[in-house]
Order: sequence, then structure tokens, then C-alpha cells
Amino acid sequence: MTLGSSGGSSVVVPRNFRLLEELERGEKGIGDGTVSYGMDDADDILMRSWTGTIIGPHNTVHEGRIYQLKLFCDKDYPDKPPSVRFHSRINMTCVTPDTGVVDPKKFGLLANWQRSYTMEEILTQLKKEMAAPHNRKLVQPPEGTFF
Repeated sequence: MTLGSSGGSSVVVPRNFRLLEELERGEKGIGDGTVSYGMDDADDILMRSWTGTIIGPHNTVHEGRIYQLKLFCDKDYPDKPPSVRFHSRINMTCVTPDTGVVDPKKFGLLANWQRSYTMEEILTQLKKEMAAPHNRKLVQPPEGTFF
């Protein structure tokens, strides 16, 4: 996140301030409640490990399923995207089938990462990707199985 000011210069918000903003937003709940996220370990002072949850979108094979994800924000976040991995088994074109890793080359938001993007946007976009024509009817692994 960059704060604009007069004269064309800008101030870059430090990593930890940015992550604290995201944590606060995640704890308040997002939109319709079908996407949520928070820290994996409250004692992690570097705020690296996060957990996300997506409830599958209506009118898809994902409907009613609860998907758990892990997001890892390295020291370069938000300049570089977090690594994103499904913990719940899922069959999607952008997810590596044997590891659950979201392949940045196959997921536009990660492939074209911008500093202003957030973990909330990643989860929301993944939910939209579940409803995309090429993913909405794919055969899924049994519910409750994990990578």
C-alpha cells in the first residue's frame, strides 16, 4: 500500500504495518463470510504464516465444501506475493495436484502481482476461480481429505 502525497512522491507502508492492517480486516470478517483468514500462530512476530478458509461457491461442485489454505508471507511481502497452498484436497487447474500449491504461472493474481494486492484478494479470486467454467464441474477428491 502506498500513500500518495503532493509533489508526486509517495510513502511505502512498512511490511508489518501492512500485515497488521490485513490481520485487523481478516478478524472483522470479509464480505458475505464465505472467505476468511487470520494468523496461523499468534506468537509469530514476523507474521509469516496465515490460514485462509474458502466456502465453495453456489452452483459448482465446490458448493458447501470448506477449503482450508496456508499462506506464507516471506520477508519480501507485499512486494512479492505470498506462497499459497491448499491444505484441503481440491481439483483446480491452477493447483498442483500432488501438493496443493497454487501455481503462480496459472493463477493470474499471483502471476501479475502488485504491491497493493492483499491476501483477501487472493482468497476472493480463488473462490471466483472455483466458479469459472473450467473448474466449476471438475471431479473433486473426497471431502475432508488433505494434502
